[in-house]
Amino acid sequence: MEPDLHELLKSLRVWDPEVTELPALDPATAPGTPLVLFARWFAEAAAAGQTEPHTMSLATTDQDGHPDVRIVMLHGADAEGWSFATHAGSRKGRQLAARPHAALGFYWPVQGRQVRVRGPVTAATPEEAQSDLHARSTGALAAALTGHQSEVLAGLAELAQASESAWERARREPDTEVPSWTLYRLRPAEVEFFQGEARRRHVRLRYRRTEGGWSRELLWP
Repeated sequence: MEPDLHELLKSLRVWDPEVTELPALDPATAPGTPLVLFARWFAEAAAAGQTEPHTMSLATTDQDGHPDVRIVMLHGADAEGWSFATHAGSRKGRQLAARPHAALGFYWPVQGRQVRVRGPVTAATPEEAQSDLHARSTGALAAALTGHQSEVLAGLAELAQASESAWERARREPDTEVPSWTLYRLRPAEVEFFQGEARRRHVRLRYRRTEGGWSRELLWP
């Protein structure tokens, strides 16, 4: 028997107090820049046992303005922006070439927290992209060498063959370059921090970039 999705959805709850701690967010004591608060929250999420806190939703739009979203991995966050990587010819790579703006979404349910980041995206230098790739695992290099991301696949046997060859090369030549591999940086225009609250009095603190620095404001939940 197939599951009753409607009934299942009604039965689910969020932020079970047995596994979730909802810290307070005091806007009055928040740091002046979003990067500082993001780094603090990221570390706290990892310390609280949040699985894969470095995964995030990446939203882009195609040349017709239609939205797209997927889960990717955060490669870094600093004064230059929040970074991630993919093949330039992938679906998201093509979308970023056509419309170089994006949004990121982090969700850390173990503490009832979300972070939203949006702004323009630029590509790092090829040297930076290759350095980033080679700082990662053999599996990451093998996946990059497999290539053909977002292209139509004839069957899983074709993927297995290409992947096996890529793994062999990655082990044999760990410094192999992948020219299509691109490191992107999103320079935030807005960063919003959402802290859940048991009585639904959620705190939403938004940072907005201005000519004079960062402004801060609260939003209704």
